[in-house]
Amino acid sequence: MIGRTPTHITAIRPLVEGVISDFEVTEEMLTYLIQKAQTEKMLLGPRVVIGVPSGITNVEIRAVRDAAKNAGAREVLIIEEPMAAALGARLPVESAVGTMLVDIGGGTTDIALMSLGGIVRAKNIRIAGDVLNDDIASYIRSEFKILIGERTAEDVKVAVGSAIKLPVALETHIRGRDLVTGLPREIVITDADIREATGSSIISIVEAIKEVIETAPPEVVSDVMRLGIFLTGGGALLRGLPELLASELKVPIHVVDDPLTTVVRGTGIVLEDVEKYRAVLVDDDDGVLAGF
Repeated sequence: MIGRTPTHITAIRPLVEGVISDFEVTEEMLTYLIQKAQTEKMLLGPRVVIGVPSGITNVEIRAVRDAAKNAGAREVLIIEEPMAAALGARLPVESAVGTMLVDIGGGTTDIALMSLGGIVRAKNIRIAGDVLNDDIASYIRSEFKILIGERTAEDVKVAVGSAIKLPVALETHIRGRDLVTGLPREIVITDADIREATGSSIISIVEAIKEVIETAPPEVVSDVMRLGIFLTGGGALLRGLPELLASELKVPIHVVDDPLTTVVRGTGIVLEDVEKYRAVLVDDDDGVLAGF
């Protein structure tokens, strides 16, 4: 619907950059989802597990908790998304081994080093899929003088996006409005164009990963060198990104199975056995991780 709505309909994004941007709409959305998930009317609301980006503020965590409770949840459990993704990918986060995970989502990229069921080092940057889409739209506007929408930019990224030069060049046709004539125009975009458009944002993600490794304890770094870094989230599907990270960071890179759903699978695992995983949840009072 984004970019295609008539005047009497407004497409609203209740979450922007991983946090609530419109509280009332978020509440409405959660109410709808909770009612849809419950096959029959329950006297008490359900227990809900919600993933949040690492390093968000106490106020933002409280907003998530309040929105879910107002939507009808009986109990709201908050888990940091890198931990949920690690559980969903069945990584050994509860053992005394350092595990590094990079979750490149839509609004944020979460980088976390985990050990013994807790996060040792973490960094959250607001450069992820949405920013790459904006980069592509801006590049096409400046280089080809064509205006394209958010949806088209996403489609182009999926069709020909890559982080490194590919053995066989890819190309796709896109249509947009010519800024000079104001009329529709079609052009051919190649993977080289997308690399040029998104290059600076991808470098920022690489630099953020390096920063986390630089501040990590030596024992954990040795584990990361041995086990490698695990990539998840939609950004993990960008062609050539694992190879680029491996050459830049000098450690093995593994893309987890079905990277788009690891966070939601992890929250489901927590929901099935809350007591077992209570230590990895964000504490109720002050938004910090509860330790073992």
